[in-house]
Amino acid sequence: MSTLTYDGMAMVGRQLWRVRNSPGLAVLTQVMPINMLLFFGYVFGSALAMPGREYRSFLVPGLLVATAAGGIMTGMFQAAADSHRGVMDRFRTMPVSRAAVPLGQGVADLVVTAIGTVPLLLVGLAVGWRIHGSAFEVAGAVGLLLLFRFACTAIGIFLGLLTRSEDAAGQLGASTFVLPLLSNAYIPTDGLAGWLRTLAEWNPISAVTTALRDLFGNAPVPADGAWPVTHPVAGSLVWSVALIAVFMPLAVRRYARGER
Repeated sequence: MSTLTYDGMAMVGRQLWRVRNSPGLAVLTQVMPINMLLFFGYVFGSALAMPGREYRSFLVPGLLVATAAGGIMTGMFQAAADSHRGVMDRFRTMPVSRAAVPLGQGVADLVVTAIGTVPLLLVGLAVGWRIHGSAFEVAGAVGLLLLFRFACTAIGIFLGLLTRSEDAAGQLGASTFVLPLLSNAYIPTDGLAGWLRTLAEWNPISAVTTALRDLFGNAPVPADGAWPVTHPVAGSLVWSVALIAVFMPLAVRRYARGER
């Protein structure tokens, strides 16, 4: 077993133990999307042109992706907390692979996300959301969702190592709440003003949301619009791989450099 694999598994175990010791935070991060599903599904659903159940079917994939985008905030806060409390400095004094620490945090977050997605799916089914895609398409949708979550976590880890402050990470992380609002996660983009629609459709969240709606069989791919939403699976892959390729090496480099 390579050093990176062994050290990475140790870091994954540490992060999972950390989540186990903070059950309140884990519960909060899962309850919030469910509350949003109930609120948006029944309040916004009555105000939009879509009937209530149809809107809830439209909304569930968007909430799944918005929750995945929350990896920015989660990754940022955890990395900043470890930096601020000297945990990262302690790891640097140990014979631990430099890439194992950020990668271990990202993989552990994927495990927690995969488990935590189940309650949201169950509530979605209870309020009328249905899956009409094949097993292969559903597996592809889940794969895209987890890949995007890993990309968002990589961004968060880098920013958390950069700030090295829990307060700053909390404030900056809270501002990421606006990202799903500037996408098609909650509403269709065809009614937005020209420049705002372009901005929303080039938001990576829009590409992944459209891909999930298509693969789950909840909504067709729009015929017009920006390239990422008219080719959502390819757009999701391009966005996710590009973000990982940029931010994970930056996170590893930042971790290795420390305060220098």
